[in-house]
Amino acid sequence: MLGGGPAGLAAATSAARLGSKVLLLERYGFLGGMGTAGGVTNFAGLYAKTPDGFAQVVRGAADELLNRIDALGGLNAPQDGMQGRIRVRSYDTSAYKIAADQWCAAHGVQLLFHALAVGCVREGDELQALIIETKSGRQAIRARCFIDASGDADLAHYAGVPLEYGDGAGNALYPSTMFRVGHVDAAVALAAVGEFSAINALMAQAADRYAFARNGAILRPQKNPSQWRANVTQLKAADGRAINAVDAAQLSLAETQGREQIAEYMRFLKAEVPGFAQAEIIEIAPQVGVRETRRLQSSFQLSGEHIESSAEFEDCIGINAWPMELHNEGRIDWKFWRDPGRQCNDLPYRMLLPQGLRNLLVAGRCAGMTHEGQSAARASGGCFVMGQAAGTAAAQFGGDFAALDITRIQSQLKADGAVLAT
Repeated sequence: MLGGGPAGLAAATSAARLGSKVLLLERYGFLGGMGTAGGVTNFAGLYAKTPDGFAQVVRGAADELLNRIDALGGLNAPQDGMQGRIRVRSYDTSAYKIAADQWCAAHGVQLLFHALAVGCVREGDELQALIIETKSGRQAIRARCFIDASGDADLAHYAGVPLEYGDGAGNALYPSTMFRVGHVDAAVALAAVGEFSAINALMAQAADRYAFARNGAILRPQKNPSQWRANVTQLKAADGRAINAVDAAQLSLAETQGREQIAEYMRFLKAEVPGFAQAEIIEIAPQVGVRETRRLQSSFQLSGEHIESSAEFEDCIGINAWPMELHNEGRIDWKFWRDPGRQCNDLPYRMLLPQGLRNLLVAGRCAGMTHEGQSAARASGGCFVMGQAAGTAAAQFGGDFAALDITRIQSQLKADGAVLAT
């Protein structure tokens, strides 16, 4: 399994718990993906809004991880936003890293850190090996089957399966550099910032004095209320389009650009926002927070219409409960489900299946989705769902992922606590 974010973690632990021998490869020295390396610091898409309030609809593997983070004292109570339309769970990134290690160890998942995918060996419709670079040199990892949860579809790219980028016109969701600030006067800040609309109004009033990268911010307290996470940067290439995070030169530009924008935003926070006068940066994420790069061009693509119409599928593997969150130039556009009674949609098994390879699945933000569909299901909730399904399928693998009995996969998912119907 390639990639140790929510999709890779759920895939690896699910497959191992069902008796498979699993090796999880991760480029960093810790797990968590964008949730740790990208500094996201909250799980999104676990809860669906219902007429009676919020219900947790992403369960099973996700519960195991959340329980472990909570046992370490690193999980916040649910936080609502967008006038009560969304709910997230924030966490301490250090607790997440430790909990993920413990989770993998408990199920016998073998870990190889500091491993970068650089190629593969393919024969016809079968992957034979994944080629990686490590401190020990170049290695070939052979396996019966493979799961690409790299976020950037790295293995699928090297294998030559059909992929897409962005909206087809060269535009992708803009990345951000995430950061955390400490020494915040929590009571004063909460009263001033409140919902997103309050901080957005403060930014609008000061727009002539500061160089904001985009309109509006997501500024919320962590478990320790004196520490706040900030999602406000927007990283652009020279042509104004979103940084292409699989282009080395653009990705390098993004890292320095993000830190420059953070310095400017801190100037605003300290001078203009009540409760932040003594605030200091306590962490800038180890890497740019990437939202979209390559996506699988599977025979089925989850689309924006599937999100808005609360689509249901016979090959459902779980629920997506995050709306479309489109990071467009200078702003964020949100699109919700049209049915007030079902503010979520199914995710189908077909979106994990690449064309032309029988022993590879692709899970997470690089799975089979359109640009709009990916803006919703890329959130951690959807990634947990896809990962658990991929790991369950791997444990049942008999030579061809497309030939597996979906009802058997669904039965196992339900037995393991996953929610397949709302």
